[in-house]
Amino acid sequence: MNTADIQTRQPEPFAAGRADQEFAFAKTDFDRVRQLIYQRAGISLHEGKQAMVYSRLCRRLRETGHQSFANYLQWLEQHGGASGEAEWQEFVNCLTTNLTSFFRESHHFDALAVDLRERAGRPLRIWCNAASTGEEPYTIAMTVAETLGSGGNAKIVATDIDTKVLDTARRGVYDANSRGLSPERLKRHFLRGTGQNAGLLRVKPELARLIEFKTFNLMSTTWQFGEPFDLVFCRNVMIYFDAPTQRRVLERTHAVMRPGGLLYVGHSENFSDSRDLFRLRGKTIYERL
Repeated sequence: MNTADIQTRQPEPFAAGRADQEFAFAKTDFDRVRQLIYQRAGISLHEGKQAMVYSRLCRRLRETGHQSFANYLQWLEQHGGASGEAEWQEFVNCLTTNLTSFFRESHHFDALAVDLRERAGRPLRIWCNAASTGEEPYTIAMTVAETLGSGGNAKIVATDIDTKVLDTARRGVYDANSRGLSPERLKRHFLRGTGQNAGLLRVKPELARLIEFKTFNLMSTTWQFGEPFDLVFCRNVMIYFDAPTQRRVLERTHAVMRPGGLLYVGHSENFSDSRDLFRLRGKTIYERL
């Protein structure tokens, strides 16, 4: 499609749209969004995500001054290099989903404690590759601290493609009523805010020091993390990828893990088709071959 087509052709009405929408949103616009987010982040959006895409990207149109989805998407496609990198990151940030909580799917952290004890006595490297706003990597860090104590030698690398949620994770400040935290853990691992910070919690420095937060795109062809990982948390990530993308990510994950390392995945994720890479070890836990 050339530039003249984009600027002069009337958009095909989008069935899920409303007459009072601020911006026209044609099916061709949605299809372009699907293509771009797949190319950039590997996310496969199905047809039922039209309303979500519209609501999340409207803000970007307002803030960038674009008058239509077609113009905004055209601008992105024309600025694929460094000149457009900041807006590409905003585009990805808008379309990623960040649902998380402390000790979510708690059976994984019971299993993690057992595995940490079995591996105690040597340096351990752990990767949480969907850090979101930080609850999961801090949960891993709490489990490490409670299991190995001050003498433990474990380093956690926490990555995410979304730069804004990583900023929240680095701050380590949460609502005092956050789900999943027992009174004992609140006392041991968090500082309570006072005055204007009343009702907030901050992760204690000794816990935060266990984690290195980094921006990382799982679609990158260059995975350079130094020493291989003993444990990898990749939970509720693969559900957003199609089968070929899942396979590529699993192959690259396999390459950065030690033999015998463990991969923790989401409750609805199953990788029985990749038995050449991983074997099922426990409930949604796979061992690297």
